[in-house]
Amino acid sequence: MKLATIRTADGTRAVRLDGEVLVDLGYADLGELFAEADWRERAAASGATYPVAGADFAPVVPHPSKVVCVGHNYTNHIKEMGRDLPQFPTLFPKFAETLLGAGDDIVKPAETDALDWEVELAVVIGKRVRRADERQAADAIAGFTVMNDISARDWQFRTIEWTQGKIWEATTPVGPYVVTPDEVGGVRPALQVRTVVDGEVRQQDDTGTLLFDPVFLVRYISTVITLRPGDIIATGTPAGVGNARDPKVFLHPGDTVVTEISGLGACVNKVVEA
Repeated sequence: MKLATIRTADGTRAVRLDGEVLVDLGYADLGELFAEADWRERAAASGATYPVAGADFAPVVPHPSKVVCVGHNYTNHIKEMGRDLPQFPTLFPKFAETLLGAGDDIVKPAETDALDWEVELAVVIGKRVRRADERQAADAIAGFTVMNDISARDWQFRTIEWTQGKIWEATTPVGPYVVTPDEVGGVRPALQVRTVVDGEVRQQDDTGTLLFDPVFLVRYISTVITLRPGDIIATGTPAGVGNARDPKVFLHPGDTVVTEISGLGACVNKVVEA
């Protein structure tokens, strides 16, 4: 299944893609849907429909209790940043206020001149889990979506801790769909990821090359903290970020950045002035 949260005149609605229409599932958003123990059965429900064409996609889960991001998870990206392969995942948080819909504009913060792109496979949690074993971790994965982990590099590297460069309000597109594992080859999918800026390919890789795969990450993170339905894990970005280029290249107002993953869809976002 492909599931989404869309904006309508009556507020946000959780929907299922069915051909050329989006079927209302009776919930305000996917976070509410995934909170139901039998959400898979409920996601097959019938309801009002909306055309896919022109749909206004909200963040797939507008208000997750947490967004946990992973750094240094593709070998090529680690090498381009001049670092050794890590023994454990590098983790940092994002917050609900950072999230945008798949087609929303990215308003460039006036305080940064180093706005960078990062396409990422994101895991969406569909079941409460703590200290998960292999089976529990796999079962907790509701599906996958696309995230563009936009980073303000000049703020990120002010200190050795990255968070301030990663949590700018309303800068992180996520969506358009949460796609269930059965549609993408299971809970360890090998999918093509790509970033295109104004028609030029900037990143391209395969999620099969992740150092720490989605199931491992659910196990690892749930050891530290409870993962709840609707929580999001961003699994890291491949080589090709603007900060690693010589000379460095960053996003500017007027640019259109497309982050896409095969089988999941794409976030298409225009960068605009504050």
